[in-house]
Amino acid sequence: MNRKYLIAGNWKMNKTSDEAAELVREIVQTVGQQMDVEVVVCPPFTALSAVAPLLEGATVKLGAQNMHPSASGAFTGEISAEMLRSHFSSYVILGHSERRSLFGETDASVNEKVRAAIKNQLKPILCVGETLEEREANETLSVIERQLEGGLKDVDGEATVGLVVAYEPVWAIGTGKVASPEQAQEVHAFIRGWLKTRFSESVSQKMRLLYGGSMKPSNAQELLTQTDIDGGLIGGAALDANSFIDLVTAAREQG
Repeated sequence: MNRKYLIAGNWKMNKTSDEAAELVREIVQTVGQQMDVEVVVCPPFTALSAVAPLLEGATVKLGAQNMHPSASGAFTGEISAEMLRSHFSSYVILGHSERRSLFGETDASVNEKVRAAIKNQLKPILCVGETLEEREANETLSVIERQLEGGLKDVDGEATVGLVVAYEPVWAIGTGKVASPEQAQEVHAFIRGWLKTRFSESVSQKMRLLYGGSMKPSNAQELLTQTDIDGGLIGGAALDANSFIDLVTAAREQG
């Protein structure tokens, strides 16, 4: 199965609207017309309106970092899928490890968001991953399985079109540590196998699996050559135009 590489930038709580616009201009200028790799930028909510117009006519897609599962209501500080769609967002990151560890998100709450995103024609980037303690206790695959089962509960095969799974070893996020290509491939292969059992061979082969643990230009090539790694969910390296563009270029060279 020939899956198009996907490079998605998770900016986290960084960049004002003006800074976000400047970063996107640089990205679009260099890779905004290429078709070989799908590119997504996920700025903070406050910058969506500044970034969206700059992507008109470009192949770069807009994503968000989170959303509430309800359409509207008394949820102070939250953002709905419809609000994201009104800014022409295509993707939304759900279940990121920081949302789970810092804000108490559970597999059940992530599942609510996944189903709401799909219902509203947003493509979820569902994040799964283990902590250092869980890896050292040899619980990696059982943790991933639990998060997949919980996050994709009541999601049928047809609803998986466009859905992306990002494996982010929590111990490798923002620490400078990176899972070896072999470690990353082992988990990605497990995820693809689980998807085959849960859905079908067709779904498992079509769905893109991203590596989300400190991918940067210096290690991108060896990670992207792995059979089941279809791109990256990029944190720190997404905040610098040159680094992010280098990652897109690395993916293009592998494609």
